[in-house]
Amino acid sequence: MTDQQIALIVITFGAAIVNGALGYGFSSITVPIALLFLTNRVLNPALVPIEVVLNAYVLWVNRDALPRVWRRVLPIVIGLLPGVVLGTTIVSQVNPGWLRFGTFLVLLPLILFQAAGYRRPIKSEQSIGFVFGGGVGVLYSVTTISGPPLAVMLSNQGLTQKDFRAALGFIRLAESSFTAVAYAYAGLYSVQSLALIPYILPSILIGVPIGGLIIRRIRPETFRRLCMSFDAWIVGFGLATLLKDLHLVESNLAYLVLVAVGILDSLLLYRFFSVQLPEYKRAEERARSGAPAPDSGRSGTQWPNAASRSATAQD
Repeated sequence: MTDQQIALIVITFGAAIVNGALGYGFSSITVPIALLFLTNRVLNPALVPIEVVLNAYVLWVNRDALPRVWRRVLPIVIGLLPGVVLGTTIVSQVNPGWLRFGTFLVLLPLILFQAAGYRRPIKSEQSIGFVFGGGVGVLYSVTTISGPPLAVMLSNQGLTQKDFRAALGFIRLAESSFTAVAYAYAGLYSVQSLALIPYILPSILIGVPIGGLIIRRIRPETFRRLCMSFDAWIVGFGLATLLKDLHLVESNLAYLVLVAVGILDSLLLYRFFSVQLPEYKRAEERARSGAPAPDSGRSGTQWPNAASRSATAQD
């Protein structure tokens, strides 16, 4: 067993724990680290078939909530199709090094935006859904990652934990299925990619149930925020490394990107524990006591249905 194979087992095991806890996050953790030693063209075709099964499992577990949410997220699912076609074309034609660089460049602001906790409910769900779905389709088919933007979008709409997981499972099952078919049509599956699957599957089978147990013992928002912090540092390191590898920056000044990401994430992490988490706890207390919520229009950071999401986190 090579060092890369061992690393892949460890990475996917940790990612499976995150996915088991949050209902998403497998690719968000796996891809930024694995791209340090694999290319998108090798990694993506190994992950997509696995994600079809993983997302089907998430949807099955939360199937009771599907009738409440599928109509709301259907525009996103429809919008996925053209996005997946475009993204698959990009994967099959763009230089692997530049593709990795583009992946990190897109992921970093998404992760930091989610980490900032800025939430504003969107009123025109259907009209926004088609456009948003197209963007998610491109993002997923290029990177196999869609959790951060989907989590921001669905959290904005104030879904309960059960509804959130059902909507997420429905969308992600659609995007992974569309991408699996598109990859097959484009001839992206290779022996090298399929050879990675036996090293990934055991990690998922063991890690997902462990994640389900962990999330019963800690606050989902705290766990999610720490995972985002880890992701931000990995993506920052990946960007800095590729800046040197692609000769965009010829010196160690490239690592200033990592320093900047570290400083920004540390500030956001401090804000989460000092401001946002206490807000979340107060919202739970108000919900338990039946007290009305105060006007939240003064702040961009909102915790819609906080208590209901926490109460159903055990599901």
